[in-house]
Amino acid sequence: MKNTTLCHIEKDGKYLMLHRIKKDKDINKDKWIGVGGKFEENESPEECVMREVAEETGLTMKEFSYKGIVTFVSDECEGEYMHLFTCDKFTGELKECDEGVLEWIEKEKVKELTIWEGDKIFLDLLEDNAPFFSLKLRYEKDSLREAVLNGKKLI
Repeated sequence: MKNTTLCHIEKDGKYLMLHRIKKDKDINKDKWIGVGGKFEENESPEECVMREVAEETGLTMKEFSYKGIVTFVSDECEGEYMHLFTCDKFTGELKECDEGVLEWIEKEKVKELTIWEGDKIFLDLLEDNAPFFSLKLRYEKDSLREAVLNGKKLI
């Protein structure tokens, strides 16, 4: 299992979302996700998310919160431990991203986009300001087959 980060950057009631349309071989192809990516050797989750946000957006995070860990399991790719963050204090100007198109989306409209089904679960947890959580999401192709929150089966 690889380690990755995912950050939902907030501003004025909106999340900065990345529409993944630029890479052909991408498990997230055509989906909208937060920003983040894979750990480099010896990086902590915090170091990784700060680097990835800067690389993908041009923004420098000033304050952020580590919200939870999502165990992502798929029959189509390597599993991952996705370290989930939010950020509402940052500096800098948005730049073009080589992985897709960045866009500020009203938080209440994000779940209407083409997103992973399980993302709706952790977006609700973020909106409810839930304490640190562990969420396991198991997919077969694009279909969510299992969701387990803090050891309790949801699906």
